[in-house]
Amino acid sequence: MNVNHSSNTFEVAVWRGNSAGGDYQTYQVPVQSNQTVLDVVTWIQQQIDSTLSYRFACRVGMCGSCAMMVNGEPRWTCRTHIDSVASRESGLRVAPLRNLPVIKDLTTDMTPFFDKWVKAGGVHAPTADRFDKMVSVDPDSKARRTASEGIECINCAACYAACDTVSTNADYLGPAALQRTWTLVNDVKHGDVSGALDAVSVPGGCHSCHSHGSCTRYCPVELNPMKAVASLKRASIARRWRS
Repeated sequence: MNVNHSSNTFEVAVWRGNSAGGDYQTYQVPVQSNQTVLDVVTWIQQQIDSTLSYRFACRVGMCGSCAMMVNGEPRWTCRTHIDSVASRESGLRVAPLRNLPVIKDLTTDMTPFFDKWVKAGGVHAPTADRFDKMVSVDPDSKARRTASEGIECINCAACYAACDTVSTNADYLGPAALQRTWTLVNDVKHGDVSGALDAVSVPGGCHSCHSHGSCTRYCPVELNPMKAVASLKRASIARRWRS
C-alpha cells in the first residue's frame, strides 16, 4: 500500500458519485492494527467527509450489507483486513458493487437484484395452512441435504457483482436468485416446483449461465451457486423431455 512513513498513513481511493457519473477521490488514512476496509470507510466518513454514503449493519460478517468492490473484487468489507488486499503496488481502491445502479458513492440500489429473485420463482408456495398438521421433514434425505446446501445465502449480492454474465446480459437472473430457486425445487414443502422450473427456463434464466464460476469463488459464506445453476439446467431439460 502507499504508506506515508512520516505520518504513518496510507492512501485510499474511494468512488464518489452515482450511476450518472463520478470518479475516485483519494484520502490519507491512519494505519492501525487489525484494520478492516469497513473501518477505513467509516474513518473517512467520520473524520474527513460526512457526506460519504455507504451501507453497513452488523459489522461482524453476518448481514452482508457492507459488500463493496475492493480492488476490483466483491467483498464483505467488515471481514476484509486491509493487509490482505492492499499492497504497495495496488494501494486500496473501494467502489460500489458492480452490476447494480449506484444511488450515491458506495451505496447501490438493490431493487434489480431482489426483483430478479422474485422473478426466478424464489417465493415459497406453501402446501398446507396453519390448520393442517405439521409434516416433519427428514433432515438426512437427499432433497433436504440438497436444499440445505444453499439455504444460508443472505442475499449480499457479492455473487451478482462478480458475475460476468450479469454484466453482459441485463435479463440474466443471476446466481443468487437461481440458487434460491434450486433450494425451493428441493424443498418438499414447496407447492409450486413446476412454476419454479418454468420461471428459470426462460431467456435470461439458468441456461444463460456461462459457468465461469466467479459466483462460487467470491461467495463470502462459501456456497456453490454455480453447482445450483448447473443442477437447475439439468432439471429443466429433464422436465422438458418428460413432457
